[in-house]
Amino acid sequence: MKPTAGPHPVDVHVGRAVRWRRKLRGLSQQALAERIGLTFQQVQKYETGANRISASALHAISGALEVPIAFFFDGLPETVAGLPAKEGLEPEASLTARMLVAPGGLALAEAWLDLPPGPLRHRLAALVQTTAAALRGSAA
Repeated sequence: MKPTAGPHPVDVHVGRAVRWRRKLRGLSQQALAERIGLTFQQVQKYETGANRISASALHAISGALEVPIAFFFDGLPETVAGLPAKEGLEPEASLTARMLVAPGGLALAEAWLDLPPGPLRHRLAALVQTTAAALRGSAA
């Protein structure tokens, strides 16, 4: 493997999965760090992919977050490892994960689920889509 600038994409993917699951469990970085015997700074570095997570640390994290180790690799495209992508790989899964770990994403999803299904949700979705399209247009 040749050296790259910045974190390896697999480390970033695993770190995002740790962050997503931690947030879903309602834990702070400090709370997770205490459960696994590390500092919150180390958890922060794991979540950004700046530091690779060792096998023993991943084992401890999976126990603290109550998920199997394989959870952290779900949705990882095989193309990252230089192999052809799996047929049927669901890009929606990674889109959902990316949305939930984005700043404000989890809070937005929780608030969205509190809204009654129907016209209000449709109008809000249209507002967000129109706003995003306008911003994409102005960036071009």
